[in-house]
Amino acid sequence: MASRCLCPFGQKHLFYFIPLAHYFYFYFVYTVTIADKTDKRRIKLRTLGINEIEDIALGASLLGAGGGGDPYIGKLMAMDAIKTCGDVTMLDPEEIADDDLVIPIAMMGAPTVLAEKGINGSEYKRLYDMVSQFYGREIRGFFPIEAGGVNSMLPIAASARLGIPLVDVDGMGRAFPELQMVTFTLGGVSATPMALTDEKGNTCIFETITNKWTEDLARAVTMTCGGSVCIALYGMDGATMKKWGVKNIITRSQKLGAAIRGIKQLDKSQTPEASFLTQTGGYKIFKGKITDVLRETTGAFNLGHVMLDGISEYRGQQAEVTFQNENLTATVNGRIKATVPDLICLVDTETFIPVTTDALKYGKRVMAVGLPCYDLWRTPQGLEMVGPRYFGCDTDYIPLEERLSGKEIASCTK
Repeated sequence: MASRCLCPFGQKHLFYFIPLAHYFYFYFVYTVTIADKTDKRRIKLRTLGINEIEDIALGASLLGAGGGGDPYIGKLMAMDAIKTCGDVTMLDPEEIADDDLVIPIAMMGAPTVLAEKGINGSEYKRLYDMVSQFYGREIRGFFPIEAGGVNSMLPIAASARLGIPLVDVDGMGRAFPELQMVTFTLGGVSATPMALTDEKGNTCIFETITNKWTEDLARAVTMTCGGSVCIALYGMDGATMKKWGVKNIITRSQKLGAAIRGIKQLDKSQTPEASFLTQTGGYKIFKGKITDVLRETTGAFNLGHVMLDGISEYRGQQAEVTFQNENLTATVNGRIKATVPDLICLVDTETFIPVTTDALKYGKRVMAVGLPCYDLWRTPQGLEMVGPRYFGCDTDYIPLEERLSGKEIASCTK
């Protein structure tokens, strides 16, 4: 009996079919094995390149609420790393295994110092080595500790140079001035072991009894090192990150940045200002010209206030915004209109580009905009850590939406 060819493409194509079948077999086995090892997580392999950096830096500077560092400086660091080492792989938090070690990486210090005293690029490897040696295992992902022009960019630069994925999560959903002010503290996560290094090569690892002690001791070292350092802290497993982290913060920053950049082309039926407020979900607090700026660098913080004289519909009125790296309170005609933990952002009245506290200048026309904070910050535990009374403002926290509806208010006394 004649033999029958089992190849669906015929006898003459059997030579090509066999290696192709082997390829699909091993591909199938490899895929199933990887899926089994990762609890059947589907890796999306989203990458960040030069084009994405522009929008992320712009959007993150809005979420920085005046702090988080100069977005131009941060953007340059990330772009240089990507040009040199290639695009960065970004993962959704759910794509990290529950037992993977992940850690935020950030700059600590006053934004005015960060603009003049940058990093040389060797800090990332030193921090990685210090942390991984302490835990005795590899770091599987970096992520930003906060949103901001520098601190959203630094983990991107570190991921590019070390070839480690970036995770789309942070610990604030905005920027705050002190290390313990993260959602992970609310979840009982220790800030230490915290690795610290400066551009000269000085290094140390902190182990402290509370996260507030971490802030106080690290702040003292930061001052000794010249006002800015690079840090890695809050090492945790993937399960803890998923439970307590503010998810998709980098994606949100990118969307906000794209909206701001193209604000005048988005909706022709609205004014650019109305379109900005719609796209960002913001609340208009005030619009005015900067008439006075008091800013001093104390304890590795930018401290001060900015005074505004009203323009347009606010002509004849006055406003004041106080800040400690980030904007803390906004007062109009002696009445509080917004406080931390809600975001208070100053943006250029023409371009809507955010204006950080270290870039405030006399004569600049800005619009003060409020954005609601992450839900956890409105809990009693969150307000105890980052509410207005912590920063010396003699008022209880009232949500931004209620204050601007006219149901409030008292005055803020320092």
